[in-house]
Amino acid sequence: MSALTRFSVKPLSTMTRRLADVAFGRSEPDLVIKGARVLSTYSERILPDREIWLSGGRIAAVKPAGTHKGSAKSYDARGGIIAPGLVDPHIHIESSMVTACAYAEAALLNGTTTIFCDSHEIGNVMDVAGVEAMLEDARMAPLSIFLTVPSTVPATSPQLETAGGDLTAAKIAALFDKWPEAVALGEKMDFVQVAMGDERSHAILAAALERGRPVSGHVYGREFVSAYAASGVTDTHEAIDREIADDMLEAGIWLFLRGGPPTTPWHSLPEAIKTITELGSSHKRIAVCTDDRDADDLMMFGLDWVTREAMKAGMRPEQAWAMGSLHGATRFGMEGDIGGLGGGRRADLVLLDDAFKPVNTWYGGELVVEGGKITPLLDQALSTRYQYPQAAYHTVKLPKNIKLTPDLPTEKVIAHTIKTELPGITLGHVTVTLEPANDWQAHFERHGLCFVTVVERHAKSPGNVAHGLLTSFNLKQGAVASSVGHDSHNIIIAGTNEADMHVALRALEETQGGACVVMDGKVTAMVPLPIAGLLSDKRVTEVAAEVRALKVEWEKAGCSIPYMGFNLIPLSVIPEIRITDKGLVLVPEMEIVPLFEVA
Repeated sequence: MSALTRFSVKPLSTMTRRLADVAFGRSEPDLVIKGARVLSTYSERILPDREIWLSGGRIAAVKPAGTHKGSAKSYDARGGIIAPGLVDPHIHIESSMVTACAYAEAALLNGTTTIFCDSHEIGNVMDVAGVEAMLEDARMAPLSIFLTVPSTVPATSPQLETAGGDLTAAKIAALFDKWPEAVALGEKMDFVQVAMGDERSHAILAAALERGRPVSGHVYGREFVSAYAASGVTDTHEAIDREIADDMLEAGIWLFLRGGPPTTPWHSLPEAIKTITELGSSHKRIAVCTDDRDADDLMMFGLDWVTREAMKAGMRPEQAWAMGSLHGATRFGMEGDIGGLGGGRRADLVLLDDAFKPVNTWYGGELVVEGGKITPLLDQALSTRYQYPQAAYHTVKLPKNIKLTPDLPTEKVIAHTIKTELPGITLGHVTVTLEPANDWQAHFERHGLCFVTVVERHAKSPGNVAHGLLTSFNLKQGAVASSVGHDSHNIIIAGTNEADMHVALRALEETQGGACVVMDGKVTAMVPLPIAGLLSDKRVTEVAAEVRALKVEWEKAGCSIPYMGFNLIPLSVIPEIRITDKGLVLVPEMEIVPLFEVA
């Protein structure tokens, strides 16, 4: 057969007569899945004793067991539950540290067959060229990947941070016009500017709205919801509690309940879902999503896990699976093609056990996962990958001489510090009085501090370095560093001494990106990310193993928040205080404050 991609299944418009013939018994199906219970996301019931007729990668019909009498090939589901493949309405492929082609392996193992990705990470590094490279990558993947066009690159403004990309309204409009899979505007993160009527922000909104594309959102604070909705935003994945979730639903905004591994800062589903379980709202405009997963967590905590978390939180399994499939499809106007088991829909199917864990996955009618393992067909498809342009392998551009720590104050000062504690999305702004001391170690021991530094790596503002201090990060010794400092993706380093911080910085320069831990002048763990300083060019299983090794050393170093939470320290659209290459940024005031002020 031809390459296994989204394009392997022909459009429904070309197949209606064939499917009608099969459904009416005039032609044989390609495959009959027998002995199944069927999870209907339309009626939210599990229907016993059914069989599913497939033809041309689509569903021709769902029939009572025993209806088919012909000689078509069959597959015995042995009483398992057949459900539609999961649809993730909001993810960032780059967070998984792998390419789109590699991401497909983990997604299909977890029963996910369609994703809507926002590639603002690679957009922040490489502008339009990065977004288009990701789209080319997605077209070769054995997975249905649609783009929500990055809307907020940079996340704030050049006055507050330096990004490698600058996606203007004109560039975004051109992406919509060129790429059919660009189906929506990605999360509009600069919610303060949107609410305040910023001209650039609203021009970007207009580029999507005038083309009939929906707008995805990102907002903190109930006071912003009404202005956000009035600006055309119609979904968000950032509901952190039941009250703001309720406000958003009543404002006409779809909710994507974000399930993050419990060890990460973004497992907001248990609280936000209370708008249903405690406040009595309907789940009809609520879906579930993953948002961000590193390669390791992607394997263990896929969208199937999030869906089961919704079940644990009080949803019936049939409702939860609909929230994981049909609802995301409906939000983007694709319910006629994915998200359910009706006739004419793509044959993206998952065989579940009684605990609602995926056992098999069919993608476009092809068996790609069986018994929890990828099939030879999928393995072959994963061996053919998109090759990113050479420019993507040369994005970490650093000057030779960089000072990574601030000068020791010689007089009494007030230091503005960043407090890092779980859950870790909101970082506390803590002021600390520093009396004159002989060295930094005295301050570190007295106040629980360590250095944090952001280094501009796009050569747009050469030599830009910002120094800060973390409190409660609990780094015992050495340094940790990453080229994935959201969202401008400059290099962020935390350390107890400048020597180890320099070792970490130069290690990332050598690999052209990644994440590492340094102890006593040696790199003890490294995940190389040579593509845009964001992505590995290895299979997801290999990268997951590297990430697990990084996590072990990260924990040994004492870090109080995980690697992915560390990457959020420069994210200048989330309260209360962040650090970018321009300095310490107060949020939502959007003001830069000095590290030290005279006491």
